[in-house]
Amino acid sequence: MKHKLISFLVILISFTSVLTPQKRAFRLDDHYAVKSVGSPILSPSGKIMTFTVSESNLAKGESKTYLYLMNADGSGLQKLETGGKSVSSPFWGMNDGELYYMRSVSGKQQLFMYLFEAKKDTQLTDVFIGVNDPVLAPDGKSFLFTAEVYPDCGDDEDCNKKNFESAENGPVQAYMSDKLLFRHWTSYTQGRYSHLFHYSLESKRFTDLTPGEFNSPPFMLGGGTGFNFSPDGKTVCYMSNHDVMQASSTNSDLWLLNLNGGTPENITIANKSWDGNPVFSPDGKFIAYKTQRIPAYESDRFRVAVYDIKNKKEKILTEEFDNWVNDFVWSPDSKEIYFTGDVKSYAPIYKVDIASGKITEVKNQISTGGFTISPDGKKLFYTYRLMEKPAEIYSFDPAAKKEIQLTFFNKELLEQVDFRPAEHMWVDGANGKKVHVLLVKPHNFDPAKKYPLVINVHGGPQSQWMDAYRGDGQMYAGFGYITAFPNPHGSTGYGQEYTAAISGDWGGKVYEDVMKVTDYLSALPYVDKDRVGAMGWSYGGYMMNWLQANTKRFKCFVSMMGLYNITSFYGTTEELWFPEWDVKGTPWTSDLYKKYSPSEYVKNFSTPTLIITGELDYRVSYTQSLEYFTALQKLGIDSKIIVFKNDGHWPSNIKSMPLYYNSHLEWFNKYLGGEPAPYSSEMLIRNRAFEK
Repeated sequence: MKHKLISFLVILISFTSVLTPQKRAFRLDDHYAVKSVGSPILSPSGKIMTFTVSESNLAKGESKTYLYLMNADGSGLQKLETGGKSVSSPFWGMNDGELYYMRSVSGKQQLFMYLFEAKKDTQLTDVFIGVNDPVLAPDGKSFLFTAEVYPDCGDDEDCNKKNFESAENGPVQAYMSDKLLFRHWTSYTQGRYSHLFHYSLESKRFTDLTPGEFNSPPFMLGGGTGFNFSPDGKTVCYMSNHDVMQASSTNSDLWLLNLNGGTPENITIANKSWDGNPVFSPDGKFIAYKTQRIPAYESDRFRVAVYDIKNKKEKILTEEFDNWVNDFVWSPDSKEIYFTGDVKSYAPIYKVDIASGKITEVKNQISTGGFTISPDGKKLFYTYRLMEKPAEIYSFDPAAKKEIQLTFFNKELLEQVDFRPAEHMWVDGANGKKVHVLLVKPHNFDPAKKYPLVINVHGGPQSQWMDAYRGDGQMYAGFGYITAFPNPHGSTGYGQEYTAAISGDWGGKVYEDVMKVTDYLSALPYVDKDRVGAMGWSYGGYMMNWLQANTKRFKCFVSMMGLYNITSFYGTTEELWFPEWDVKGTPWTSDLYKKYSPSEYVKNFSTPTLIITGELDYRVSYTQSLEYFTALQKLGIDSKIIVFKNDGHWPSNIKSMPLYYNSHLEWFNKYLGGEPAPYSSEMLIRNRAFEK
């Protein structure tokens, strides 16, 4: 009887396998088949939501972003017709019939309104300087926006146009400055500053609210809104940094300005660190914002604070939350603030009570994107990702603890392709601390086989690998590699002490963590210990260069946008506050610039390395990669360099990243023996890889 039962189960399993289609391995093309679903934005009634969906065309090197509407229960999905043009930043007007969004016109962002009855959009602005980050006034008659202008021109369109055109097309092409931070991220400032403007939809006129040689709001890499209206529309709160030495300052203050006239009031002048992302409470009594407390330390913990407008007092609400706060939203009754934070490779949702300061976890073990709350305060709407799940929109009822998936843009792709999940493990690291590692195993994984291993070290360095869909989380698994994503010392999500441990110790505890993780994983029965490589971007690229200087443990490296000569890095980067804090001073006051610089240990180099950089990278100058490549070539070490001509620290996802991924696969195939890359990188550069 026992043998008959076993035989029956074998037959049943075999029959089930026939009925269940076998998913295929993830390929480069699949990453660009993923549709990127944006954050849900509820209408005033809460009955409808709008959101964006981005789609890519790999062969053409193009991507477009479309606008969708859907009922709050997930029904009635429809794509809005906007002339086939990409849109961004949608927001609702005074009622469910008014929908605004941005579209590019002649290279400048302009504001549009979608007319539901006519089923077409109407352009509302035609501003030469462009419209960025619009925020509608409570009465719907005006809005705020930012734009870069020449301070002596302000809101004079003709003056700005004349100066812009002269700078771009004049006979003398040059940049000139008498102060630092004259270039930032990927562009030169050319004497321009970001100002805040107030635009009347009735008169079509706009006014410069923040004249002078200051950025209002300052540049924010993580995004977010740097200004907002009060509920009565009479006051504006905005961010601005008025410190003299901007390149060494992380300060940002909140300023209150009465639109009927008066002088702006700095309400956070006592805090010499960062204050930003102001949002008035629905009842108008408070301003919530994110804040840091340590001046010149960009990786201090982000907290949520509230400012009592009547009593002019500040209160920090999340001091007991020992991780970074990301986004936050007021509850409709102004009694609570919902927020997300970095926690152990996830971004869960929490809420904090304004009166008591009590923090409650609302939804855990998800990597939340943008989120919002229904007008009655009873439901949350959000996007989230997991390693094996691209973002979709969900609703959640906290009282019933019920989550419902509302969109399914990637359902068909997920049914066809093997998106691999992340396995969570904890490995002994430096100082007796456990290192959290996300491990992604290959397609058709067989524990009886041995696979090559790739260690992927994140940048930041103060950030975290999340259990969230990303291209390299699936790409290498699809081509036969085990990929490890460790969160070593310096990572967020494990308490601020763990995050702060990297500062002044770039080549210390992180190096020890990475080596211990590598040793642990190499000992697993399904890992080929003789086929282990490593890759990293930014600080992760630095760690590849530091590993090059200190170990021969790896078969190959891929170093992307990495730091090589820390002294010359200081002289070429724009945000000096970062090295001045993390390397503890300047090259002439701190010995750490030489102690932790890979360039000081060239005699130890021996491992083949692929180097990738961007010519417009002003954060980590591409000259860092040139120096590194020169050393490797002179030593006769197999090496290759790719310089993206039109990219900075983050290459273009659709134009440059296909070459990025493909070149990795070629390099790993050469030294680790995984599957061959799908295309020739040389042909990708010639733009002929997709020819039939």
